[in-house]
Amino acid sequence: MLSESSTAVVTATLPAVQAHGEAITGRFYQRMFDAHPELLDIFNRGNQATGQQKAALAAAVVAYAEHLTGGSTVPWGPILDRIAHKHASLGITATQYTIVGRHLLTAVGEVLGDAVTPEVAAAWDEVYWLLACELIAREARLYTVAGVAEGGSVWRDWRVAEKIQETADVVSFALVPADGGPVPTFTPGQYVSVAVDLEHGQGQQIRQYSLSGEPGTDHWWITVKRVRGTDGAPDGAVSTHLHEQVATGDTLRLSPPFGEVSAIGDGEPLLLVSAGIGLTPAMAALAHLAATEPERQVALVHADRSAAAHARRHELPRLQERLPNLSVRLWYENAADGELAGLKADVAAGLVDPELIPLAPGARVHLCGPVPFMAGVRSGLLRRGVPSERIAYEVFGPGMLRDQP
Repeated sequence: MLSESSTAVVTATLPAVQAHGEAITGRFYQRMFDAHPELLDIFNRGNQATGQQKAALAAAVVAYAEHLTGGSTVPWGPILDRIAHKHASLGITATQYTIVGRHLLTAVGEVLGDAVTPEVAAAWDEVYWLLACELIAREARLYTVAGVAEGGSVWRDWRVAEKIQETADVVSFALVPADGGPVPTFTPGQYVSVAVDLEHGQGQQIRQYSLSGEPGTDHWWITVKRVRGTDGAPDGAVSTHLHEQVATGDTLRLSPPFGEVSAIGDGEPLLLVSAGIGLTPAMAALAHLAATEPERQVALVHADRSAAAHARRHELPRLQERLPNLSVRLWYENAADGELAGLKADVAAGLVDPELIPLAPGARVHLCGPVPFMAGVRSGLLRRGVPSERIAYEVFGPGMLRDQP
């Protein structure tokens, strides 16, 4: 808990920190990368360029301070778990928190100037280290469970055993350990980080991809959509590299599986709702249930531009054979080519209507897709009486705070 004296100081200065939050975090990143350019290999440079990362950090620090001072009733345990899993998938170490803390608190002083007295600096230092210590403890437990030795690396070499062009913009990779060792199992809904060395001196970049195949086999699958830049934004550096430069027989560096969100629930009826490349955890869930709970009542709702853009759709008829209680409802923006050979599905034109999503009593819901899509579906399901605790969702990128779709 925050000390009584620091609580008073943080409460008084919180409006100023909030008002200048993005200026503070922008200055922080500039300072830290100037002093430690090697950390650029960990942070998403695309999110740095758009400003999303500094906005997310500012929001997180302010929200945690509000939590400590009693100004927010949002439960922080799930939020800390989500951040810890993301950090563990990047191999964040305890010593890096010292670097971050030093530059973040210095940035507060540089932006707010004389308003940052020794008492103010000490109070915000306490806020930061309460947050850091909670995350360090959670991440240590995650590393232990994943079998990562203290001070060891999360990275392991995996060989591309197969590369499949699913659609014009989506490829799948089958991956096996390059050392011939065992393949860790995972829970559908979990993801791995993939670290690649980009060409032309761009350095290392890391992205997270959901595991999209069946757990417990001798290989992993990831399915990657190529990110094409719009409105002047560049193409996705890592997805483009994976599409254009990585072939069967090549080696990739992957983390162990992480992620606190399960896509399979615990025996109750299951509703999987996805859009675009958000189908990946749903496909892992269906493959797992086909092998372990084939009689489970499952509804799959998927939205895409068209049947041609719907990756891995050819697997659904086989999954329906193995899952007799699986129903499929598809929404295609262009439904002209919405017929899928061998697939029993309702196909509608346009965008998903949350009011028409099939909803079994007591269903557990898993969402994955663009944040606006998840926000709309989640709001619709809440209006229909689904309790928020029965709706799980995954957010990739800097917008990770729970309850902010």
